[in-house]
Amino acid sequence: MNNKYENSLAVKEHLLEHKPLTRLEAIILYGVSNLTAQINALRKSGYIIEKRRVPYLVALRRVNELSTVIPPKELPLKEIFLTEYWININ
Repeated sequence: MNNKYENSLAVKEHLLEHKPLTRLEAIILYGVSNLTAQINALRKSGYIIEKRRVPYLVALRRVNELSTVIPPKELPLKEIFLTEYWININ
């Protein structure tokens, strides 16, 4: 029996649950360092992937629901933007 953790499957399941995902979340929650490759593979499989820019603070709040990440106090959280991806089900 093979119980190997597959981070690409975790990313796909996350997105199929209608949850957005940033590179920060992918690294911290799933160990996926190249989210772009995962997104491209999903697109090639026929999924419609949408994206938008969100403040770092938005992703940090979501990460901190499951983990604890404390950024440096000097980091301008509202001025740093990340790309957020989600699957368009429509």
